[in-house]
Amino acid sequence: MLFGKVIPYGQVWRLGANEATEIEFFRNVKIGGKLITKGRYTMYYIVEQNMWTIIINSDNYSWGHFSYKSAKDIVRKNIDIDKNNDVVEAFTMYFEETRSGANLVILWDDVKGVLPITLVK
Repeated sequence: MLFGKVIPYGQVWRLGANEATEIEFFRNVKIGGKLITKGRYTMYYIVEQNMWTIIINSDNYSWGHFSYKSAKDIVRKNIDIDKNNDVVEAFTMYFEETRSGANLVILWDDVKGVLPITLVK
């Protein structure tokens, strides 16, 4: 069991391994109704049993989650998680195109989370 053991519930954790995962938007987007201007950001999450809180943060020079500063959060978005029948050994993220933008799909262990991202026109 990965979640709740290796990755503790209720604590900020990095997405991925080692250096914090970065995401770059080449256009303005909205996540959870919050405007995020084009640019590069760092991603974190807080794991709970039935949901994750995805965090987009402006500090691009952090190692893992050890120097995380909540004051630099741009947005926090709670997402529901689904249990998969298959276990995904390698942490995986990919984008699915939608009518309004994209979904960032996150898979690991037997859990799947989806973060909707809306393009700003």
